[in-house]
Amino acid sequence: MIALDYQWLGQDVDFNAALEMQEGRVQEIIAERAQPGTFYFLEHAPVYTSGIRDAQLPPHLPHPVVKINRGGLATYHGPGQLVGYLVTDLIPLGKDLHAFLRTMEEALIQACAEIGVKAGREEGLTGVWTSNRKLASMGVGVRKWISMHGFALNITPESLPPFGFINPCGIDGVTMTCMHNEGAWKGSPEEFSKLVFTRMISLLNTETS
Repeated sequence: MIALDYQWLGQDVDFNAALEMQEGRVQEIIAERAQPGTFYFLEHAPVYTSGIRDAQLPPHLPHPVVKINRGGLATYHGPGQLVGYLVTDLIPLGKDLHAFLRTMEEALIQACAEIGVKAGREEGLTGVWTSNRKLASMGVGVRKWISMHGFALNITPESLPPFGFINPCGIDGVTMTCMHNEGAWKGSPEEFSKLVFTRMISLLNTETS
């Protein structure tokens, strides 16, 4: 059975502080192959991030830029957006990073359905979409089969304007959207994080049963 701890870290969390927390948890699990893993949820202070593949970012962005060890190209994190970082041992999950990403996408899709937003995937693309608009970006890193990073799901309209300064995830012409714009639900990132956590636990244990 896969076990995860839920942690809500709050709002305006510094990106580098959250990254340091993840890296510390990774080292703990490497040292002990410990269970449970930890699913961190938070809202970041405004920041642009770039993955291990080079991204052509424009100059004079309104917020800081950080380059990190995840997949994917440039994206934005900030208030009104739910970020989820899952640090867990992938060995019991078959060392399949691709399947792990698909499971995380599915957890988001199912959580969206619970509050009346019809979401899904776009062929050939990573993330969660609704009617050709992008709700969530994904980017996972792995170290000695311990996962880190995760997803960023736009909840409120406040999360959207900074995407206008970049080419999100390197996708030309992409339209970013948020949960509040796609349905009647007007809850908070923290509220939605609990739905995601419940769905992720259920899916991981279904896959390993």
